[in-house]
Amino acid sequence: MTAQLDLDVVIEAGDWRDDELVAIRSAVEAALNAAAHDGALWDEDDEKSLLDQVTVIEISVTLSDDASVRVLNRDYRGKDAPTNVLSFAALESDEGASEFDLAPDMPLMLGDIIIARETCQREADDQKKPLLHHLLHLSVHGTLHLVGYDHMVDDEAEHMEQLERHILAGMGIDDPYAPIEDQDVETGQ
Repeated sequence: MTAQLDLDVVIEAGDWRDDELVAIRSAVEAALNAAAHDGALWDEDDEKSLLDQVTVIEISVTLSDDASVRVLNRDYRGKDAPTNVLSFAALESDEGASEFDLAPDMPLMLGDIIIARETCQREADDQKKPLLHHLLHLSVHGTLHLVGYDHMVDDEAEHMEQLERHILAGMGIDDPYAPIEDQDVETGQ
């Protein structure tokens, strides 16, 4: 990916550290590079990713808390509970990149990622992994959603998870989908 990343990271709520903000930026950049290489937002006419055709890519990451994410999750997904990460993609889907009309100097706005601190901490503790590793995984996961990856269908989920594993391995992070030591694979307990 040759585009400049205009990444706006905002702390809305929660106790976030500076090193986490820097690491989240690296995770978003790594996810965009891997997605471009993987063919996300592929433009059949130009035979390359839309991510490689623009000069600036804009993404917003909001670091928040469970209370704020619960409201968003309720209002936009109909689930009245906090979740670890939400992604709001500006593009309808990864298909149709050839028809996407963008002026040469216009930034490509991909969307927003919102991460809930308490849920992430709880999950990291439950999974016996460093919080920073979990935050990076969720940053990668959220970024991939912004460029059209999804996990609603088994084939798509498998492809997205493989790409996440590859990106995170490049950052020195273990497979986030590996079973937790001493956990029953069938029950998750």
